[in-house]
Amino acid sequence: MLSATCSVLVFLILSGTNGDSVTQTEGPVILSEGAPVILNCTYQTSYSISFLFWYVQYLNNAPQLILKSSTENQRTENQDFHATLIKSDSSFHLQKPSVQMSDSAVYYCALRDT
Repeated sequence: MLSATCSVLVFLILSGTNGDSVTQTEGPVILSEGAPVILNCTYQTSYSISFLFWYVQYLNNAPQLILKSSTENQRTENQDFHATLIKSDSSFHLQKPSVQMSDSAVYYCALRDT
């Protein structure tokens, strides 16, 4: 039996002014269908309250918001994905317990200050 593979590309989407930045998993992530995935995102900001976002962009489409969180409201999820903003690690990793072929896309982590 052949297993399908999913390709996930991740890129840095936003580096703000004032030294704010996000860093993501680099390059393509290739997984077997049904495998779990964690896409890493760490951030640096000089603000006490910030908002972090995960976007997905499917081929030939505009980016779509998947999740958002603030440094005050740290756990967020939608039907398939979840992420926990951990202030002590400055991380906002996107997780999905089981990837499907339909998840093949480019994923972006973004930061916005208040």
